[in-house]
Amino acid sequence: MRLFICMLCWLSISLTWAAPAHVRVIGHGMPDVDLDNAIYEVPAKPGVTYQDLVDSLKSISEGMNFVNPANFPIGEHMKLRGQDPQGVKEVRSFCNLSMGTEIILDHPEFLVFAPCRLAIYEKPDVSGKRQLYLGLDRPTHDLKNIKQPTARAQASAQQLEDALIELMEKARRGDF
Repeated sequence: MRLFICMLCWLSISLTWAAPAHVRVIGHGMPDVDLDNAIYEVPAKPGVTYQDLVDSLKSISEGMNFVNPANFPIGEHMKLRGQDPQGVKEVRSFCNLSMGTEIILDHPEFLVFAPCRLAIYEKPDVSGKRQLYLGLDRPTHDLKNIKQPTARAQASAQQLEDALIELMEKARRGDF
């Protein structure tokens, strides 16, 4: 009986330490991925500016074999229309065909989600001060819109997402 109680205690403690099933732990001081959310966002580290993020994304992405085919400075377009964007608002696209080709070959309709997108934006923190963020439209979440995705496409989407999160992790620190 004592052994049974000890095992129950151990099991209950172990379960409280485990990450919830709907979360993927990233580590490296990065937020966990909410598997139920299409958006993965990370704040820039204190002292990292918008230009630091841009320069870092350019340098690191090229080193990871990504191309940056297009940028959309949404905030600038808002200003041209007389609207206050309330800080930085920008979308940058990234493509790495050595990682994403399998998805497109197995499921051409996935092209509606291509290329991968990272957003740079500011929003108020808890004290009301603007905080710079990087946000990702997660490829693995987008793949949920494909009926019966192949295992190859799922593996490719995960590899692509992991690489983009690595890019975000380095860029948010202003690394090169």
